[in-house]
Amino acid sequence: MLLPMAIGIGGIPSYVIGANMSVSGGSYSELLDRAQFRVCATSLSEECVRLLGRLSGVANQLTHEQQTRLHYLQAWRAALDGNYHRSDMLIDGILNNSRDPNLRFKTMMLSVNSLSDQSKFEEAFTQLRQLVALLENGTDIARDVREQGYGVASRLYADAGQFDLATYYAEQIFRLNLAKTGYVCVDDHARIAALYGDNKWENIDALIAQGVDVCTKERNSMFANGIRYVAANLDLQRGHPERAIALLSRHHDEVQRDGYPLQLAQFESLLAQSYQQTGDLDAARHWALAAVGHGSSNQYAKSASDAFRILYLLAKQKGDSVSALNFHEKYMASDKGYLDEISAKALAFQTVQQQVMAKKLQLDALNKQNQILQLQQSLDKSDSEMSRLYIILLLTVLAFIAFWTYRIKRSQLRFMKLARRDGLTGIFNRQHFVSSAEMQLQYCKKSARQACLVLIDLDHFKVVNDTHGHAVGDRVLKRAVAACQEHLRSTDIFGRLGGEEFGIVLPECTLEQALSRAEQIRVAIATAASGEDAPGIPISASFGVATIARSGYELRKLLIDADDGLYRAKREGRNRISVCDDTQPRERVGGAATERA
Repeated sequence: MLLPMAIGIGGIPSYVIGANMSVSGGSYSELLDRAQFRVCATSLSEECVRLLGRLSGVANQLTHEQQTRLHYLQAWRAALDGNYHRSDMLIDGILNNSRDPNLRFKTMMLSVNSLSDQSKFEEAFTQLRQLVALLENGTDIARDVREQGYGVASRLYADAGQFDLATYYAEQIFRLNLAKTGYVCVDDHARIAALYGDNKWENIDALIAQGVDVCTKERNSMFANGIRYVAANLDLQRGHPERAIALLSRHHDEVQRDGYPLQLAQFESLLAQSYQQTGDLDAARHWALAAVGHGSSNQYAKSASDAFRILYLLAKQKGDSVSALNFHEKYMASDKGYLDEISAKALAFQTVQQQVMAKKLQLDALNKQNQILQLQQSLDKSDSEMSRLYIILLLTVLAFIAFWTYRIKRSQLRFMKLARRDGLTGIFNRQHFVSSAEMQLQYCKKSARQACLVLIDLDHFKVVNDTHGHAVGDRVLKRAVAACQEHLRSTDIFGRLGGEEFGIVLPECTLEQALSRAEQIRVAIATAASGEDAPGIPISASFGVATIARSGYELRKLLIDADDGLYRAKREGRNRISVCDDTQPRERVGGAATERA
């Protein structure tokens, strides 16, 4: 999730309350209004928790409608706390019993968010389609409630990589408020999430400044800090970690008070990454451990993956191999889970779309079949030849529908195949590379075959992006991948592990053969990157090689040993190949192998 999506509480019109019984501090109706529209409007603060506790203590004295409003607040709190069993139970009760259209709509929004947080993405998108239908056709839903509905749709579509849809629903919020104020916090939050996720950063800085200002004026601290999280991410990616640290530290206490663990874990994980870039390793470790603790409810979030990776690198740098291996295992599991979740969201969106299309085609087919039956019954009363022509025509229509059903199924299978590929280079993504590599290594182990792992990292690639822009950087990556593929066999497994780092599993390949092929690839990359697509941009790559003879058949151990070789190649001047075998380290520089102590 690029930005934490706060589950809004405010915006429901005043309820018609029958009894106006009182409790210490005001009437029940007044306390519910205070909780719903002020204290619990955007965050789960301590005051909000205390007020909900007071209302829960007198729940049996509330009217039916008052109890329903309280159940909504309790479901919202349970969802934020990760108690989805209780929140789902309360949500079902509200949808079955409430007669208020606005409260029912807000409860459906809460259900969509809850299903998404539980990784029930197909159910979430099915529920979202019902929400969107109500937004387009419903006339009895309040304007501020509609704003929140568009925000939920924009956020979930952005999570599924459908950024055009995400931008469309963010713009609906703006149009809804154009006659009133022109800008609202929910609109800015949704548009920033869509632009950031789609890597459209040209005018995002001005929108970030506007969004923080608007959300601050609306006292919506959770959305304001979600926008600040994007700003800090941009600072870090642009090479300004100290600015990211200043921004995140200034608002960390405020995020902690809001009581949303996922947003807190995101802030702390980004702090850890920023401190690591500045060289303050103690602070980086402190914030990484904090992020892991606050992200325990969702160990497959990106914040957890980044935090475990930093802890692994710090332990490795200190020479603590036991902790490094432990954190590396957690990092790989978390990263794989995060990538699985992204793919699952995209696949769930496509699945729901296909189901809707299939139902429509089924209804069309049934209508045509009914027409065929009616025509057959009227054969005795009309010209039989003409009737047969109608039947042939309708059968042709049915065949056409069947053909399109087949095409839809093929497109669904094609989408599942694309989910395994890196969007830029077309080679395996990290998730599919890891699973394929583990299967290949198990096969080699059973048949006692040799295998090697090669890690490749382009040298000074950040300078290319900063100097020439991301478009040129993308072309350089594609040319480097094409150069690698010219020297790969059909049985080799080639994938992009992230950024400018790639991995190759070479089955049935000895160490000497792996070194020879790595040298061919090294020369090919240096030659290919100077072509007409990237004039005058010298590019080289560093290589780390690991073999099963030393590391065994476990992928995580091969990755660690190859990573050691890669780090050694970087330290020794880059544009070289480094490998650690059973006897002593050996490295290749520009095609020559040299022994090194």
